[in-house]
Amino acid sequence: MAVYIDFDNIVISRYDQVHGRGQFQRDKSRGFDQADRPADPDIADRLQRATVDVGAMIDFASSFGTLVLTRAYADWSAPVNADYRGQLVSRAVDLVQLFPAAAYAKNGADIRLAVDAVEDMFRLPDLTHVVIVAGDSDYIALAQRCRRLGRYVVGVGVAGSTSRSLAAACDELVTYDALPGITPAGAAQQPAPPTTGPQAEHEEPGSPSSGRAPRRTRRSAAAATDDPDPEDPQDLATRLLERALRLGQEKDDADWLHSSAVKSQMRRMDPSFSEKSLGYRSFSEFIKSRQAVAELDDTNSARLVRLNPALTAQ
Repeated sequence: MAVYIDFDNIVISRYDQVHGRGQFQRDKSRGFDQADRPADPDIADRLQRATVDVGAMIDFASSFGTLVLTRAYADWSAPVNADYRGQLVSRAVDLVQLFPAAAYAKNGADIRLAVDAVEDMFRLPDLTHVVIVAGDSDYIALAQRCRRLGRYVVGVGVAGSTSRSLAAACDELVTYDALPGITPAGAAQQPAPPTTGPQAEHEEPGSPSSGRAPRRTRRSAAAATDDPDPEDPQDLATRLLERALRLGQEKDDADWLHSSAVKSQMRRMDPSFSEKSLGYRSFSEFIKSRQAVAELDDTNSARLVRLNPALTAQ
């Protein structure tokens, strides 16, 4: 798997989706620094509500196979992009710096991304899947070329900002809102399902299993080591399990999944995951402790697991 992210494209598209078309430029959000929060709390709040969950995109990509290459293209000197440092570093994303070449801030990400992707196709023949995170029609030619070279192309874009022609050029296209763990823009908050098991004492209002929108951006399963306020490992493991189950059910179109496949997906999403480090003797024991998120059928050797029906409609 290779993942290529036009970071400016996805950040601006998400902001405009949440706050209205063209609002990113009108708010001059590109140059807004979080240090300016006291001076302009409204813009700070707008940026927070439109924050992109990088982990959700990478976790989705990992459901197709092993990630060997993840690159994000942007002007990382811009404060709006620099604020994603924690998310990007925690997922080992290779950051490609693109300084704007003109006054209108066009950084040429589409050309650089396309050149790198085609080069990688020839340099790394083992690549079978390519994920392009962008909705710009400029990537149609790249998607077509990757398919012509025998790769399975997946597009990820923001609803309302993704070209229909790009969708036709890809083998599969998914909107950002449809990714497991993402709250669709404008979605109403839903009540939290009943929580049972040891993880109940760790549950927070912002976790996906609570069914309510977070107070800040959802973190990916792998927490940034320099985070001054690290999340509880039990919370991270619970959200990791839920996301893996949602990915598995969407790909296999089946309610019940083999527990070994679920664990493998969790390890692809977060290589540091270990049920033993969390205090459980087996993966089955770990699942049983998350009854609010998962159900385990251990009546036979297959050991099947599914997402709690109370969460399937969320």
